[in-house]
Amino acid sequence: MLIMIAVVFCLAIVLIMTYEPFSVCNANDKSASDSESSSSNEWLMYRESPSLTGLASGKLPNSLKLKWRFKTGDAVKSSAAIEGNRAYIGSDDGKVYAIDITSGNKIWEFETEDTVESSPCIINKTLYVGSSDSFLYALETNTGKLKWKFETGAKIVGSPNWTTSPNKDKIWILIGSYDNILYCIDSVTGKKVWEYEITNYINGAPAISDGKASFGGCDAMLHVISVADGKKLAEVDTGAYIAGSPAMSEGKAYIGNYAEKLVCIDIATKKIIWTYESKDSAFFSSPAVGEKQVVIGGRDNRLHCVRKDNGKVIWTFQAQDKVDGSPIIVGDKVVVGSDDGRLYVINLSNGKEVWSYEIGSAMIGSPAFACGMIIVGADDGSVYAFGEN
Repeated sequence: MLIMIAVVFCLAIVLIMTYEPFSVCNANDKSASDSESSSSNEWLMYRESPSLTGLASGKLPNSLKLKWRFKTGDAVKSSAAIEGNRAYIGSDDGKVYAIDITSGNKIWEFETEDTVESSPCIINKTLYVGSSDSFLYALETNTGKLKWKFETGAKIVGSPNWTTSPNKDKIWILIGSYDNILYCIDSVTGKKVWEYEITNYINGAPAISDGKASFGGCDAMLHVISVADGKKLAEVDTGAYIAGSPAMSEGKAYIGNYAEKLVCIDIATKKIIWTYESKDSAFFSSPAVGEKQVVIGGRDNRLHCVRKDNGKVIWTFQAQDKVDGSPIIVGDKVVVGSDDGRLYVINLSNGKEVWSYEIGSAMIGSPAFACGMIIVGADDGSVYAFGEN
């Protein structure tokens, strides 16, 4: 009897760790996944993966077509998560929406008590999302039904991330708050596992890689902690407050700040390896990190692409207003929205415009890519979906 119980327990752990959601987009088009990118049939969280690199698998055509537009009640600063045939996104009208990505029709909505700038994260058929009402919510993806909510001490605008417990038998959710605390929450029970406090607001999402979480704050520091117990591993002063989220790749963290600097930090040595500085280019955007490039939007109305190894500029792309939106890399192209009201597709190698679409309203969220579609929210209160002509 004891042996049978042990076998069942082990099988349950295996199921948790090997879970892969089925996608109705194209069940036979499942790419091999790695730490930086997964199947183009899903986009389960902000910036695609726990390392927050903004790197997608799949390719984009040179021309896209507007497939549908979904109207919410206020500005959409949240970024979409996509699973199966549904996109999930928050709105400043205080609601989280599930949208059919084929028709653009609403499937369900869930109302919080304040704006939802946080981007959803989907794990095991549960959607985790924060709200400015100070709560982290866990919702059933099928119905939008509340499973639990966890209260922090102030608003949540950054997005949740996830990791496994040290024994690999549980999934934990990490979320930052304007109460200056990064929380680790048990994904099933909604109970706090640990917390880590800094001296100022946490605006962005934590990036997670190799058992470490890194995040910036309005204290100007990049903080690195152990996800196993929430203990400090490193603090690196970037020189100005950080509004965006870092990306982690190959033992390094990449982050922009308000002092016109994009920095690359070696996590092991706790040192800044290189700094890219551009006049009048305060960075609100989060960087996308590819094989050889780092791409980030600036408040100098430009998209900046620099070498990953040394931070030397490769190209800049000129928009008509600031680029607070966070870019993503899809194959040989970069996708980003701007305050000039345009969604851009840029050639990754040379920075030339491939395609653009005039929405007419600012986009400060990050685009999501799955099922061959780009989904992005805008300040006009709409969610837009673009696909192949």
